[in-house]
Amino acid sequence: MLKVEQVVKTYETVRAVDGLSFEARPGEIFGLIGPNGAGKSTTIRMIMNIIAPDSGSIRFDGKRLSESDKSRIGYLPEERGLYKKSRVGESLEYLAALKGMRLPDARASIGAWLERFGIADWRDRKVSELSKGMGQKVQFIGSVAHKPSIVLFDEPFSGLDPLAQDELLSAMVELKKDGVTVLFSTHVMDHAEKICERILLVNKGREVLYGPLAEVKERHGRNAVQLEFDGDATFVKDLPFVETVVAYPRWIEVELKEGSEPDQLFRAVAGRLRVRRFEAVAPSLHKIFVRLVGRSPDETNGAGAGEALRA
Repeated sequence: MLKVEQVVKTYETVRAVDGLSFEARPGEIFGLIGPNGAGKSTTIRMIMNIIAPDSGSIRFDGKRLSESDKSRIGYLPEERGLYKKSRVGESLEYLAALKGMRLPDARASIGAWLERFGIADWRDRKVSELSKGMGQKVQFIGSVAHKPSIVLFDEPFSGLDPLAQDELLSAMVELKKDGVTVLFSTHVMDHAEKICERILLVNKGREVLYGPLAEVKERHGRNAVQLEFDGDATFVKDLPFVETVVAYPRWIEVELKEGSEPDQLFRAVAGRLRVRRFEAVAPSLHKIFVRLVGRSPDETNGAGAGEALRA
């Protein structure tokens, strides 16, 4: 189990991480989520002992991380980097060897993962020939081929198309089923909502939300409706019983005022929109984020954590 306690990291006048505490358990997918610049990557680098915290502690199975522990950890950094002139198989075998894996075992594991992602034919091709998406898959394999007991993925879906994103999400679920502790950082709330059991939402280095995702949604749940449609739904935000709206061209999530009912909204849109789906739901994680932090995670360079906590 990974346990982080009251970790602080300051760069000159900027406190990048401000007293974060959390734990990630065996057989669990834990989401470290928040906007860009929230301190997620700094936290992961401290866990990996790439940089040292100013204060606080990081423990792996009850003791401080040592160099020998690193063979049990897989790490996919946000900054990608493979030797472009080397061949895919050679690069992956080298990474596995660094983790102490025997060559026959490494080749078997790497082969299985390459087959899993449909890129086995690229084993003897140069890294420089890979597309961005294939390169990301190869680096994912490099972080898990040695069969670690804990894996840290920093923004693993960056640059991937939706199909490739789903492939990686599925692989992460498979790792969880094998008892691996999976911790991944993301600013895309939809990814975290799909597979995380527990989350830590951070903003400007400070905790905003922490706990099981189901409890987080229940704690912050309000009367909400998700609506897919054809037509112009701009009028919905002006309905007297509507509190807030998260709107896209063909999809909206509507938060109703206290005491209002979804039926009121359905009657209001009937005849004005062609409704494809109408569902009363707990608020999405994206919606909770916007409510607490103030803007979309893609847009936010961080409203202050104090503001988030007072929301």
